[in-house]
Amino acid sequence: METSIVGVGVGITDRFRTVVEEKIARVQPLAAKVQRLDVKVTHRAYRGGRVPDETVELTLVGKGPVVRAEAVDGDKFVALDLAIDRMSQQLRRAKEKRVDGRQHPRGAHFEKGSGSLEGIDVEPASADVLHAVATGTVPVQHDEEEAYSPVVIRTKNFDAEWMTVEEAVDRMELVGHDFFLFVDVRTDHPSVVYRRKGWDYGVISLTAQAPPAEALAS
Repeated sequence: METSIVGVGVGITDRFRTVVEEKIARVQPLAAKVQRLDVKVTHRAYRGGRVPDETVELTLVGKGPVVRAEAVDGDKFVALDLAIDRMSQQLRRAKEKRVDGRQHPRGAHFEKGSGSLEGIDVEPASADVLHAVATGTVPVQHDEEEAYSPVVIRTKNFDAEWMTVEEAVDRMELVGHDFFLFVDVRTDHPSVVYRRKGWDYGVISLTAQAPPAEALAS
């Protein structure tokens, strides 16, 4: 497996590179189709007396979906251990889900006869949340800002991907998040799948419509 390690605001020592090579051996048996591991270490310093920390981001790239995991700690070696553990758990969970799905189909599934989705909750997004995001009343702290805030919302932009709900659930498991944003290939609606208990999942979809007249006037 090819390995790429970069540091942002921190130097990458030979010792750290050696530890990465040793630790990644735990992941390789779970990701046979992976061709490259990208490791990014970011040092962040804060105002207001907050202790600096190190963020380690791991990205596995290969023939299948991209797998990501990250962890934060004051010591980059500890953060690396945590990130490796999370990535291993994500890969195991995705593997167990595939096996369990073949043996005991449950959760979200597409009924070819009726063309409907079964075993999944569909509910509208909260109007209050949508309004707060649209009006900017939710404070957003971008990555480059260093001022301390008890609530930190990181912003990331990705190209839209069209896929089925089932594919979105698989991708969510591999990136290790509790949700995954996508465009439903069956409806063309922006949607989010999210994890509930066990192997149960939910999906929230937005139905595009024209903005109200008062919004256009402003």
